[in-house]
Amino acid sequence: MKKFFTLLTLLIISTGFFAGCKKDKGQPPVLPPQESMVIDFSNFATTKKSVELLPGQKGTENSNWEYAAIVAGYWKLIINTTLAVPVTAFKAAMNQVPVFVSTKTWQWSYSITYLNVTYDAKLTGLIRSSDVQWKMYITREGTNGFTDFLWFEGTSKLDGTGGQWILYQDPTSPVSFLQIDWTKTDTSVGYIKYTYLKADSFLNSFIEYGLTTNDLNAYYNIHYYNGVKFSDVNVEWNTTTLNGHVKSVDYLGDSNWYCWDSNKVNTVCP
Repeated sequence: MKKFFTLLTLLIISTGFFAGCKKDKGQPPVLPPQESMVIDFSNFATTKKSVELLPGQKGTENSNWEYAAIVAGYWKLIINTTLAVPVTAFKAAMNQVPVFVSTKTWQWSYSITYLNVTYDAKLTGLIRSSDVQWKMYITREGTNGFTDFLWFEGTSKLDGTGGQWILYQDPTSPVSFLQIDWTKTDTSVGYIKYTYLKADSFLNSFIEYGLTTNDLNAYYNIHYYNGVKFSDVNVEWNTTTLNGHVKSVDYLGDSNWYCWDSNKVNTVCP
């Protein structure tokens, strides 16, 4: 009888121990939304380049919109070229199931293909007392290969309402390249700021994107090096009707707003 109770006690203790271990895993951290890394440039797609930003163009029928699109395009180009692989890898994480790897740490492991090249991605999320720490490691096999390159890292609030990313240039030049600060309002990301970190002429350039309750309910505030000096540009537009306006003392010559209509054609500001 004594042996029976001893075995029963051990069984109860063991069951409680394993149940406790399982319980200790908790839930994986919620991934920040993919919008936390990508500003909305959908209203400013243009085939023109920055070298075409000449004062003589201000009279063309859509020059106001075109100027805003070209300046914003600097930043779109960074995300779509230099940082395309890590951004693509982060977006793909949304469709993966994480695995518990150690105390308060979860890992998303998967492969992506970009420009016919396959990359292995490993995203880790460590739940800390006041935030979640994220790290994305990427591996490429074969020609120009590399292993577990830390392409970006960052933090997000435990409630998922904001955070920051630091993205590095690439495996051959692993320098800090872009900082992204973001804030989520209700169900959408209502504010994102890209800050250029690399130590060259563009250092500390930035673009802020946000949503408001105004008639022109979206905006960019841009501070960038135009090849000669740092310049400031303000853009506001309506995300439904697509009309908007732009202001730039250096390019437009004064502090007035210059408007375009829903067809991107210059119009007199109200």
